[in-house]
Amino acid sequence: MNLVLLVWNYLKAKPLNTALNIVLLSLGIAVIIVLLLFNKQLEEKISENARGIDLVVGAKGSPLQLILCNIFHIDFPTGNINLKEAEQIARHRLVKNAIPLALGDSYEAYRIIGTDQRYAELYKVEVEQGSWFAKELDVVIGANVEVMTKLKLNDEFASAHGLTSGGHAHDEHKFVVKGILKRSNTVLDNLILTSIESVWHVHDLHTEEDHQHHERDTTFIASSLVPSVAAGDSTKEITSLLIQYRSPMGAIQLPRFVNQQSSMQAASPAFETARLFSILGVGVDILMAFAYVLIFISALSIFIALYNSLKERRYDLAIMRSMGATRLKLVVTILSEGVLLTLLGSIIGILLGHGVLVIMTAFVAETQKAGISGIVFYNEEWIILAGSLLLGVLCALIPAWQAYRTDISKVLAGN
Repeated sequence: MNLVLLVWNYLKAKPLNTALNIVLLSLGIAVIIVLLLFNKQLEEKISENARGIDLVVGAKGSPLQLILCNIFHIDFPTGNINLKEAEQIARHRLVKNAIPLALGDSYEAYRIIGTDQRYAELYKVEVEQGSWFAKELDVVIGANVEVMTKLKLNDEFASAHGLTSGGHAHDEHKFVVKGILKRSNTVLDNLILTSIESVWHVHDLHTEEDHQHHERDTTFIASSLVPSVAAGDSTKEITSLLIQYRSPMGAIQLPRFVNQQSSMQAASPAFETARLFSILGVGVDILMAFAYVLIFISALSIFIALYNSLKERRYDLAIMRSMGATRLKLVVTILSEGVLLTLLGSIIGILLGHGVLVIMTAFVAETQKAGISGIVFYNEEWIILAGSLLLGVLCALIPAWQAYRTDISKVLAGN
């Protein structure tokens, strides 16, 4: 009889035991796979979204909140900063590039960000359809925004006050979609980009009148951050600055300068994301420990099942020996039973783990925005599969050794 078929028949002989062992192991593997996929993709997304940003300057408050809000756009602003004071930082000798951001409104929970074209260039993202915004109330939308809101070129919409759904709608000021960004798998996919003047305009800060006045003023000197505004304008505010250093010396001097010599605060994306992962790591470690407990219980259950079934099949094994089967074949039979059990459990567990994330991305909007996918596979999964097969071998070693030592004559004689 074919060895695989024989082993399969042994497993089918006790369907409840077999199912229990597979379920226990698959649950443990599934938890590990979910954590693996979530952690790996989260790290990748954080790395991609923080790429090229050395420092974030904003209102005083929580540094981590400042990073989460202005880089990953998953928290609320710590407040606004004065444009005049922000300009002083942007002109600092250690600053290579300073990109202004102005937050405040959203559309169907997708944030509207006032900025300039350098923000998209930071992520090397280009406009796929239409063009970049050229005047106030023009917007460029991310790929996910287009899919989820069904907005198309030249569509108009009213923003809602605040960064979550349910805020007061600015019906008197309609934004117009002028461009759609290429999909980049970065935070830009979930954003609506416009000019900073548009954000001010929606909140009735009279940017058009200011602009007309400056056109008549022959002594007008433009702001380095918002060219339509006079340099040193102390009446306007933005949310934050994304800073790139001119040299490594910036990492040493600039944060201290901002925190001590201004009313603003500086937060390092590298430091704060490392702190974020250390916080998340506690929960991940607890879930991982739970998964290992499930796998240990599964291994113990498989060992007990194989050991007990060996006692029940001693006569069958003796008959096999008497019909010419070698001791080695008996050992391989028992080992194959353990390996097949763990192979089935691990494959089901891997598929279950991916399935859980697929379901999450389908029904949980925040998972979609984070760019988490259930159809991504990593090399570590092969290691998990190989480890589960090794576990099956270890569980079957003692029963296999007992099968190897089976005395044909004693078993057949009924002793």
